Amino acid sequence: MTQGLRFGWLSPVIGNRWSDQVPIAAYQDTEILPTALPHFDSLWIADHFYGFDAKTDPFLEAWTTLTWLAARHTSVELCHHVLGVGYRHPPLLAKMAATLQYLSGGRFVLGIGAGWRDHEYAAYGYEFPKPSVRFAQLEETIEICRRMWTEEFPSYEGRYYRIDEASAPPLTDPPPRVCIGAAGEKVGLPLVGRLADRWNGPAGDGFTRRRDIVRSAAEAAGRDPASIEVSVTLERALPENDDDSAKLVEELAGHRDLGVDHVVMDFGHPRSTEPVLRFAEQVITPLRG
Repeated sequence: MTQGLRFGWLSPVIGNRWSDQVPIAAYQDTEILPTALPHFDSLWIADHFYGFDAKTDPFLEAWTTLTWLAARHTSVELCHHVLGVGYRHPPLLAKMAATLQYLSGGRFVLGIGAGWRDHEYAAYGYEFPKPSVRFAQLEETIEICRRMWTEEFPSYEGRYYRIDEASAPPLTDPPPRVCIGAAGEKVGLPLVGRLADRWNGPAGDGFTRRRDIVRSAAEAAGRDPASIEVSVTLERALPENDDDSAKLVEELAGHRDLGVDHVVMDFGHPRSTEPVLRFAEQVITPLRG
């Protein structure tokens, strides 16, 4: 039997001219998510500080927004899409994650990557080292997080970060899972295979090659590749009719057949719940299995 897909909802934190300068996540919080999220498995929030058209467009901070939504929508898993490793000091990040895991009743997944938006780093005064350094920092960050989530008096001495008995009570059972967002074939994907509980990567051309790199790296590290959940993010319009739904079912089934477990859907700024319910009935239901 083919395993069913899981479905994530990405709620945009930007406000722009199409949303009357209201951050879309704030609109969806009251108008869309109460109807949508009972049908979805996870809720995702992007981690940037300003938008991609005008820097003055409203843009909500990722941790604050996801924590707010976690308290208001209590049935879904929670993940960032994805945190930039250079934006928050690792032991503080670990403590924040442990706190949200506790307050959400175990629904938090730490979604994190090496960061890429160099001008955003510069604007906020963060250093932006070369990719090999950022991925090394990411590896150390994950090590620190996992120690602080599972040990009472964790210490660690790395090249870039250190902790000295950095206790982070209460320790949660289970601790957060780690989702790594990566696409680089030389450094990022092997890191996913070694360390990630979930990989969020790009769909489309080259997906099977990237998937196989993750699997090979997992095997080389003595891990079962099947233990790494695979998610992709797709920016699509909600279906307006039966034909739209059928096309989405065909497309998403194709991703599932390539080894995708979890599709994160970015629907932009829907104004009505009617197409959301159509997607739930005509796309999620047949593909969930």
